[in-house]
Amino acid sequence: MGLCFDLPLGFDAAAAAAARAEAEGVDGLWTVESDHDPYLPLALAAVATRRLVLGTAISVAFPRSPMVHAMTTWDLHRLAPGRVVLGLGSQVKGHNERRFSVPFDRPAARLREMVIAIRAIWRCWQDGVPLDHQGEFYTLTLMTPFFNPGPVDGVPPPPIYLAAINPGMIRVTGEVADGLHLHPLTSAETLDRFTLPKLREAAAAAGRDPGEIVLVAPAMLATGRSHADVNAARERLRGQIGFYGSTRTYRPLLEVHGRAALADRLHELSVAGRWDELAGNVDDELLDAFSIAATWDELPEAMVRRYAGRVQRVVPYGRLDPEAPWGEIAAAVRAGAERVEVTA
Repeated sequence: MGLCFDLPLGFDAAAAAAARAEAEGVDGLWTVESDHDPYLPLALAAVATRRLVLGTAISVAFPRSPMVHAMTTWDLHRLAPGRVVLGLGSQVKGHNERRFSVPFDRPAARLREMVIAIRAIWRCWQDGVPLDHQGEFYTLTLMTPFFNPGPVDGVPPPPIYLAAINPGMIRVTGEVADGLHLHPLTSAETLDRFTLPKLREAAAAAGRDPGEIVLVAPAMLATGRSHADVNAARERLRGQIGFYGSTRTYRPLLEVHGRAALADRLHELSVAGRWDELAGNVDDELLDAFSIAATWDELPEAMVRRYAGRVQRVVPYGRLDPEAPWGEIAAAVRAGAERVEVTA
């Protein structure tokens, strides 16, 4: 089980942050699509590192065509052969239609075809297979030598991970993806009782080995040097959990904990613009379910206890104290997870 981190999106910080992360011994870096493009910082990280896994977590899928995703990722793949992961997600209806001005009908089927189309493009470039994808949402049949970047020798095309929360997206991930990006609002219970069973069922139905699908978990951490620091961070996470819980898309994750009524209440507060009341509705039981509270010394054991045997990569979520010994924590997490795997 590896420990990865978010890569700063600012161009002035990405390369230095990547080099420092590699020197400290962490396992990988991911970019989100928020206020910057998720691909461009990875190019800076690619030339500044030699070992780290680099990926998008996630790139919003539908505003770009499969060809655009494929080409940009291929360029990164050439810079960092064998180290790049394309992470795609649908985002939610409002962002697609009102921020990006693109359709959002049948998102699971559309994302499934996008994965298939991107792989068809990469087969064309890598193996010389004529490009001939004719699907319900995308048609890709033209690839002349002038526009073909050619193969990246010695390594297979990049893996594709999908962000999945609801049963439809989990099913698509199990059918066609190489990995699954979990949502930060993930607990041991949502993994064991909701996500993992549905993922395994979908993979098995598609004739795939569920164990080959990599799971990446963003971890909401309340951590610090002292228990006082931990307690202060823990209180700040109440609002974050309340914010996520107010979104209808994430309701199934609260339902696993028997909190459907709370999901409705949080949504009502958000619609009314009463954002400052969200945190007060998140009790200690729910806070502990969706976050980990531990000092730096305690953190590796707590992360192993929560995630080992369930996921392959963990990404601390949110702003992190640069003074924390993240390299030592990453090494301890790897060692602890290996012990769990040996005894399992």
